[in-house]
Amino acid sequence: MLEMLGFLRNLKGNPKTVLALDPLWTAPFNMYMPFATLFMFALGLGDIEIGLLLSIGMFANFLMALLSGVVTDKFGRKKTLLIGDFLAWSMPVLIWSLSQNFWWFLVAALFNSVSHIGQVAFECSWLDDIEDEKIQKMAFWFHILWHCAVFSALISAFFVERYELIPVVRTLYAFAFVIMTARLVFLWFFLKETERGKERMEATRDSSITKLLFEYKDVFLQILRSSGMRRVLVLLLVMSIFQMVAGTFFALYVTQDLGLGDYILAYFPAVRSVISLFFYFFIQNRLERFKIQHLMGAGLALYVAGHVLLIAAPPQNLLWLGAYALMDAWAAALFLPRLDNVIFSSIDATERARCRALINVVVLAITSPFGILAGVMSDMDRRIPFMFNIVLFLCLIFFLLRKQQNTEVSS
Repeated sequence: MLEMLGFLRNLKGNPKTVLALDPLWTAPFNMYMPFATLFMFALGLGDIEIGLLLSIGMFANFLMALLSGVVTDKFGRKKTLLIGDFLAWSMPVLIWSLSQNFWWFLVAALFNSVSHIGQVAFECSWLDDIEDEKIQKMAFWFHILWHCAVFSALISAFFVERYELIPVVRTLYAFAFVIMTARLVFLWFFLKETERGKERMEATRDSSITKLLFEYKDVFLQILRSSGMRRVLVLLLVMSIFQMVAGTFFALYVTQDLGLGDYILAYFPAVRSVISLFFYFFIQNRLERFKIQHLMGAGLALYVAGHVLLIAAPPQNLLWLGAYALMDAWAAALFLPRLDNVIFSSIDATERARCRALINVVVLAITSPFGILAGVMSDMDRRIPFMFNIVLFLCLIFFLLRKQQNTEVSS
């Protein structure tokens, strides 16, 4: 724990800036996110319409991800992050706060798709300025701050329990607009363009966006030749589908099928965060002697166990759902920071923006149909999407085991 705090004290420049301002995005996001699907449901959208929005949003994300690398290189990390996040977050939460039907949510989803441009610029803005050996600790701190911000959802739960869902969630979205926009103002003053960003801006100054897009073929070949980046593709693909399915349809399953109150949704991420924070501060450092593949495999196995408990949970039984939250928290603490570390360390620093963008493009192109598919599955039986996730996790465990065996044979 002292080592983690020491790392934080010694941070400077862009890494320190983005960490310090991160709660201004994560806190309002976690206040509204547990109720986002229920808000759509309460305004008359069905499971299939919600799934359709997911697929349309994912396809729009695919187009934006295609542009993200070249835009980040051509216009710089700072400018791209500020404009991208305003369009991707400030605008959608404002539209969500006023939404009346499917079409409002569709417009907001299209704005939100720009988030992939902002994401690439955000990652480059701090990765360009940090040594490779510090990347894993930086990833841990992002997860720690995320879990601390999750407790803001308890404020939302207080109001959702006492007042009607729709006006409360509208207010949460409006609050998110103010706070997320304030974060961008602070970033304008304190974030600096990186040296790598200046180099890429100079290198692409006389090239059009179209020409830069055609140069993707060389980057794509680089990804195909790299076993590390191929592994990143598979890991991101499975986790993207899992997070889309679980993040969207968990709320409907718990409230509509298991009969729990709407407000209870905020307590699940809070419980998971308590467990994850304990894990990060008191257990994480003791696991460094184990191979990363083993720890990621253990995390996936816990995801499977948690999903089995969720599917088998009797109606209105908080004990079973508490056990699910425990398993899910352990799984996330083992798997997600190491996934980030694999991603950040596998991508060539000289082509970071375009490699990250192209990986996102491939992942989104494959995952975009799964939104409507998950909606159809949920409309049939709300347990089916979680059964589908179990199959994905088992396939990923098999992939990691095979990867390890191939590595041992080649060595």
